Amino acid sequence: QLINEVLKNDERLPYSFFVNDEEVLDELKSIIKNKKISTEAAIPIVYQPQAVFRVHAVTRCSATIPGHSEAVLHVSFSANGNHLASGSGDTTVRLWDVLTQTPKHTLKAHTNWVLAVAWSTNCEYLASGGMDQMVCVWDPVSGKQIGKSLMGHKKWITSLAFEPYHLNPSCNRLASASKDGDIRIWDVIRGVCLLILSGHTASVTCIKWGATGLLYSASQDRTIKVWDTKQGKLVRSLEGHGHWVNTLSLNTEYALRTGPFSHRGNKPENEEEAKTTAIENYQKSMALIDGEKCELIASGSDDFTLFLWNPAKSKKPIHRMTGHQQPVNFVCYSPDGNFIASASYDKSVRLWDGRTGKFICTFVGHVQAVYQVCWSADSRLLVSSSRDSTMKVWDRKTKKLKLDLPGHADEVFACDWSPDGEKVASGGKDKVLKIWQG
Repeated sequence: QLINEVLKNDERLPYSFFVNDEEVLDELKSIIKNKKISTEAAIPIVYQPQAVFRVHAVTRCSATIPGHSEAVLHVSFSANGNHLASGSGDTTVRLWDVLTQTPKHTLKAHTNWVLAVAWSTNCEYLASGGMDQMVCVWDPVSGKQIGKSLMGHKKWITSLAFEPYHLNPSCNRLASASKDGDIRIWDVIRGVCLLILSGHTASVTCIKWGATGLLYSASQDRTIKVWDTKQGKLVRSLEGHGHWVNTLSLNTEYALRTGPFSHRGNKPENEEEAKTTAIENYQKSMALIDGEKCELIASGSDDFTLFLWNPAKSKKPIHRMTGHQQPVNFVCYSPDGNFIASASYDKSVRLWDGRTGKFICTFVGHVQAVYQVCWSADSRLLVSSSRDSTMKVWDRKTKKLKLDLPGHADEVFACDWSPDGEKVASGGKDKVLKIWQG
């Protein structure tokens, strides 16, 4: 901290310290004792900056892959960055080879649009849900369906979320939300419904499975509900929005998505080590409030506002974030948990402080509604997809547009930045999947 202040670094960089060519790993006192250095003498301490993982902005389209016969509605990279899945209006889910940038498997079981796709953190399962009220679970390696389709919802599936790795390394529990107002928790191996969480009076739009085992659900009944996933009980209901709640994001979201995987896609061999790594990763992104580490949640609504909540502690929001002039379509926390980006139909992307909810800046450049935003793994860049057929890369530090990425022939509905920071995938109304690289 002191070195960063002396050098006036804009970003906090990690440093190593050396005394007489020996690294200071503990207190300085122990090195002075071991090396028998006089406490009267001036001790030269050498500092060296440590390697920092930085993501380069994507600058070019490296592949345009046709395959879907209808609009691409959802794209998602797996936790290790080795797999890429896309869901489409043509009733299929497609798996793509990230390295060769070619189609790998076409997953057929749905009979209507595929609206949601979710990866388990151990990368062993891919779940998809659609307009046909079914949830299907797939093996990403073979491309085969695991068991039968999970039936039970009375209307279409809107959102899917797997249980985080550190709570359950086998990742066999999946939550699905539906237009019918219910949330169902499934065991994907046995193919049975374990719990039905009823309480919302309108469509559930978004669900997130938190680090502490709580499940958060946003709904068109204007509430966000917090559920205990072990007993299936409602913990609390968060009220404040004046219209439909469209989207949620957790400050631990990126850490829960990648689990035990490093940014290079490596995972510890030992399961206990992997579990510890996953816990360490999510604790780094938690907010420190009154000396306690907290999981915060940001919600975006059709009432043009966002709210910042500390759902484990209080029903009252920390902050109400105003400024958008149209409905807020998508909210996304940065991987380090320090920033929130929101996309809106008012053609702008806004940046907020992830701990206090204070407004930072507006990114203006799109000429139509912005559908989705996603962050680079180092929290320095973000990419947005829009109805104006372009993707744009924004620089958080300069608060300006870094790159314009035209290429799609129509609206871009979905985008995702791979956890290793190398690639961005996008899909939209023109039915093609594009992969962008630096």
